[in-house]
Amino acid sequence: MTLVSLPRHQGGADGLARLLGQALLSGHWRPGETFPRERDLCAHFEVSRNQVRNALATLVALGLIERTAGRGSVVCEIGEWHLLDPLVSEWMTSIETPDAELLREIFAFRYSAEPAVARLAARAAEAEDLECLEAAFLGMRRTAGRPEVSTQHAEYDVAFHDAIYRATHNLVWRQMGHLLRPSVIALIQRSQAHLQPLHDGLEDSLARHGRLLEAIRCRDGDAAEAAAADVLGRTAIDLGIVADAAARPATAPVAEHHAHAKEHSE
Repeated sequence: MTLVSLPRHQGGADGLARLLGQALLSGHWRPGETFPRERDLCAHFEVSRNQVRNALATLVALGLIERTAGRGSVVCEIGEWHLLDPLVSEWMTSIETPDAELLREIFAFRYSAEPAVARLAARAAEAEDLECLEAAFLGMRRTAGRPEVSTQHAEYDVAFHDAIYRATHNLVWRQMGHLLRPSVIALIQRSQAHLQPLHDGLEDSLARHGRLLEAIRCRDGDAAEAAAADVLGRTAIDLGIVADAAARPATAPVAEHHAHAKEHSE
């Protein structure tokens, strides 16, 4: 990729690092590709070599590029990127179209972690946690399908998932929820862009979130774990990671779940 399509630069070395870092996170350059040379960056952005070197040093420190004498700069593999670094996370929040592989990696982590987090939340949630979850869910429903408040809808969605991490009352998971927040925002913004014109999909997503809320409220760890997987199954559809048929709801409504449990106990 060339530098031509990138916007003009403002803000010193930090601003240049942000611009180039966001281009990397958006897939402008792929892992293994050669990154632009210092002199090319200086000429394109009309900045000093010292400013370019400082910006590149930031990208190296964040694991985004590698600089080797005689070879220049090369884009690192995504596995080397420091995605949970606060600076990288902050850059991701304002990217309109994050790299597709990056989104899949973030989603894969969430899919493996959040069902277990939801189970813990169902056991540990206190009244205040349930209030936060319900407020976020009601905010999602109130702003659903309204493009003029799509940003608010995404914020409520993020708040809902953050509340689940916090409801575990586990220090590590609470901190992980905070670190993941910008990455989750990026996923939600991408999936919401797909859902806005699709009323059925939006209603399905809300229904899945509602089942998750109810399972945590009822302190049903099994149902909460399954419902969290269903929520992420909807996200997988919206991100195009799986086909629709592969991620249909697997969680029975909570009321049905309790009915089945009662039958087995009698």
